[in-house]
Amino acid sequence: MTKMIFVNLPVADLNLSMTFYEALGFTNNPQFTDETAACMVWSETINVMLLTHDKWRTFTNRPIPPSTSSEVMLAISCESREAVDVMNEAAAANGGTADINPVQDYGWMYDRNLADPDGHVWEAMWMDMEAAVRGD
Repeated sequence: MTKMIFVNLPVADLNLSMTFYEALGFTNNPQFTDETAACMVWSETINVMLLTHDKWRTFTNRPIPPSTSSEVMLAISCESREAVDVMNEAAAANGGTADINPVQDYGWMYDRNLADPDGHVWEAMWMDMEAAVRGD
């Protein structure tokens, strides 16, 4: 079996969050979606489970952090620098916040941080692996 990751995130508004992630390029997997949760697919191995607060509480009784906290930063690769920019623009236009941290541009690596409507932090990044290996 191929190893996969399912990132589980508590969300205040499931429909808003689904729209946000679709605008970033995720697709919905209806097989794992209902009125309490939505499976948003980034790739064959990367999925984000958006869970209503009530659904989230069936998994843990730990408190849901406020949207102003940074419990994790999830880095996700993009196919180009331009795709990183498009993702940040989509975040800002769909209820999220673009560039919550300074843009980082090392030539061989480029990233911009965004937050979804619930404050979950994503790092959209592009890397030229050949240049990284060469040490450019």
